[in-house]
Amino acid sequence: MADAGTRNGQDPQKPVRKEGIPLGRIAGIPVFLAYSWFIIAAFTVIVFGPVLQSDYPRLGGGAFLVAFAYALLLLISVLVHELAHALTAKLFHWPTEKIVLNLWGGHTEFQSFTASPGRSVLVAMAGPAANFVLAGAGWLLLTGGGLTGVAGILTNIFVWANLLIGIFNVLPGLPLDGGRLVESAVWKLTGSQEKGTVAAGWGGRIIVVALVGWFVALPLLSGGEPDLSLTLITVLVCAFLWMGATASIQQARLRGRLPLVAAGELAEPAVGLPESATVADVLALAPHPATGAAPAVVLYRPDGRPAAVVDAGALATVPEGATAATPLTAVSYALGEGAYVPEWSRGQELIQYLGQLDGLEYAVVDRDGTVTGLLRQSAVVGALTGKGPGAGKRMYGQNR
Repeated sequence: MADAGTRNGQDPQKPVRKEGIPLGRIAGIPVFLAYSWFIIAAFTVIVFGPVLQSDYPRLGGGAFLVAFAYALLLLISVLVHELAHALTAKLFHWPTEKIVLNLWGGHTEFQSFTASPGRSVLVAMAGPAANFVLAGAGWLLLTGGGLTGVAGILTNIFVWANLLIGIFNVLPGLPLDGGRLVESAVWKLTGSQEKGTVAAGWGGRIIVVALVGWFVALPLLSGGEPDLSLTLITVLVCAFLWMGATASIQQARLRGRLPLVAAGELAEPAVGLPESATVADVLALAPHPATGAAPAVVLYRPDGRPAAVVDAGALATVPEGATAATPLTAVSYALGEGAYVPEWSRGQELIQYLGQLDGLEYAVVDRDGTVTGLLRQSAVVGALTGKGPGAGKRMYGQNR
């Protein structure tokens, strides 16, 4: 199961994207069964069907139906696990977008919310706690109900499955729920959630190395042969864990650089001219005092909205004698619809807004609507990744 906190930050206005078969809503939360779940269901039937048939010969071909029932019980266990995350989050008014049950178990996706170390731990630990409760309930049925036959087989499997799911998910590394314990502890100590997430991500990587060493490398080094099914499961699970841990580390580093993404600081100097202006008007502009170079030129419509950017290359091809008669619209290219941002925009809000716009460039305007800069997508990406344009810009953090 993916942990409850790895998939937040969704746009509240974004419609829920279907990821498989809709199973309905529980407590108002959409639940989907991903088509990939049928892969793990088939794997369960293929692997455990023959085992059940061998251990319980009287079942005959029905052993495969029991194995499929085992897959369904796992599905229910995962659903309860994810619901525990979602319902606990509701106590803190964290809006849940959806629950998806898939090949890897499942995950709960949240919309944007403000977390704290303590609340993050409670939401994360609610999932494994629910599995321990299910395991305990199944154990009570086994010890007090005198269950036999298929019911006893499935109840026994149910107990062990939930016990293992609970224990596995409290391991101290992302993307497992136990990773939130590591994240929150480091977050509390350092005051930085990003540092906590990176530490928990590395915890997840260490878990992968330990699992591969224990279930694959150790049997080989001791001269034995690893069980093929167990090896395959270990490889699949470890691949998922490694990808999740790596994604968590990358996301944390990006979040840590979000304060560096500020429209006013990343934009190159620009001036605005009306669409009726000519090439001669641009040539008459003085160099920008901060750079000593000609500023970028953004054309605006009669209503004042930025509409296009003058192409410096096309501008240079205009003959000297034709500059006064050549409109700037002839040497410019259009901006995307609504591609302008306030110069004080920054962080997550700016990223989400730019993600809704077309094009790779955006006019930057001040509070009076006057064009002050031209923001390029490459500068934003550079600030986020620490590579390329915008990576070396110094940020002062002032509010405009």
